[in-house]
Amino acid sequence: MTDRLEQLAQIRLFEGLKPAALELIAKVATEETYERGSKIFRHGDAGDKLYLILEGRVRISREVPGMGEEALAILGPGQAFGEMALLDESPRSADANVHEKCRVLAIAKDGFDDLLFLHKDLAFEVLWGVVRMLVGRLRETTDKLTFLSTSNKF
Repeated sequence: MTDRLEQLAQIRLFEGLKPAALELIAKVATEETYERGSKIFRHGDAGDKLYLILEGRVRISREVPGMGEEALAILGPGQAFGEMALLDESPRSADANVHEKCRVLAIAKDGFDDLLFLHKDLAFEVLWGVVRMLVGRLRETTDKLTFLSTSNKF
């Protein structure tokens, strides 16, 4: 359990959480390993898990008709993906491809929902972590769109 708590403490989404809160999260997390080139999920799949990267890299992308794969982000250790599954019932908005062999902690939506329902203080802290992460990604997207529009590549 100590190893799992140390792993969770390295995830930016859970930055600042107390050990007791990390322990609650550790109880609903399971470790998964993926080989390079495999898909963790596909665009349109049900959003049933949040993933926390312990080792390796994951490429978040979409297929663009007539052009092929468009990489949206390459995420590494300490980062999370699939977080929108925690917020809505919509299908996956992109593919998650293993860029480098990786180890992740997966948290099923149902278990996480139950955890947050039972522990309101934890829910507040985790949801603020998700908000900070999404705001950061929105800022990155805005910067990319600004660059593309000013460089006539859009």
